[in-house]
Amino acid sequence: MILILLVSFVGALLATLGVIASAHRHAHLSSDHDLSGPQKMHLEAVPRIGGVGIFTGMLLGVGTAAWTLPAVARPALLFVACMLPAFLSGLWEDITKSISPRRRMVALALSGVLGVVLLDGVILRTGYVPLDHLLLANGLAWTGVAGAVFGVTGVSNSVNIIDGMNGLASMCVALMACALAWIAWQVHDVLVCALALAALGATLGFFVWNFPRGKVFLGDGGAYTLGFVVAELGILVSARHPDVSMLAPLLIIVYPFFETLFSMYRRKVLQGRSMTQPDGIHLHTLIYRRLRRHPAGDARQANSSTSPFLWLLAAVGIAPAAIWWNDSRILTVALLVFITTYLTLYWRIVHFRSPRWMTVKARRARSR
Repeated sequence: MILILLVSFVGALLATLGVIASAHRHAHLSSDHDLSGPQKMHLEAVPRIGGVGIFTGMLLGVGTAAWTLPAVARPALLFVACMLPAFLSGLWEDITKSISPRRRMVALALSGVLGVVLLDGVILRTGYVPLDHLLLANGLAWTGVAGAVFGVTGVSNSVNIIDGMNGLASMCVALMACALAWIAWQVHDVLVCALALAALGATLGFFVWNFPRGKVFLGDGGAYTLGFVVAELGILVSARHPDVSMLAPLLIIVYPFFETLFSMYRRKVLQGRSMTQPDGIHLHTLIYRRLRRHPAGDARQANSSTSPFLWLLAAVGIAPAAIWWNDSRILTVALLVFITTYLTLYWRIVHFRSPRWMTVKARRARSR
């Protein structure tokens, strides 16, 4: 298992380095030159095809798993096949900037459908026995298929949404993959554990170049790939093991998923705008603009210093899921704690009542 982690890490590390070193040759296609969008936080054109490094690391990690663990070779390779629509659609958008959001959502849904067909990645339980019995009794078992496709599509897109600061999305996904690998290890699921370790290694190999200096970005290809991986592995580990509560994978991905749901609600209900229209008031952009960016500071440093706050927020959901993965009652409480924490933090920042521990660094800088 350690070999899978190391191979995927080194593969992603070197492949991403290759993207950075050759940037001058493909910058006209691969770099993000738009610095004016409301969600843009970078100061210079940067290659946004980090997905190439992520996919390379995953491919090498899965290949190592197939070589060292022959029993999981076939489903591991099928997993790569399921991942292709998400990766290729995102990478094509990174290069051409011409694929509509609807077509990208269709590609993500296709990855979800392939997960159902090739890997039996269906949501079989909700975590609440009475509700599960109700669905089965009324012939609504098909909702497990729809839920799996929706989950893969939604999580893949949500990882892309939080990909706004150096190291934010990649470290969050690394924590998610680590939790999934731990849960799979506990239930002796070699396939999910191996794939989660491959994802962990590939993400960390990219992270080295993305944080803190932001030499390369995930782009849609990288974000969609990582979102698919954590969503599909969460579905698989709960579908293959009745002891694993479905709330465990939900809590693991709850930060980007809830960020997406809240953003949709905020735009449509509170602001009366399109739910898909980008804006600059996600939680990470609020922290950056109101708490970390200040006249005496370096904007690039402020960008990177924003991410650790959101890593901690993600851990509010991930840690309980990794510890109490088989106890739906505790996980329900943990889910409520996360939602309360997120909404309280967002409300306080919006109303200029941010916690002091989040602003102390900026205050020190101003006093110099």
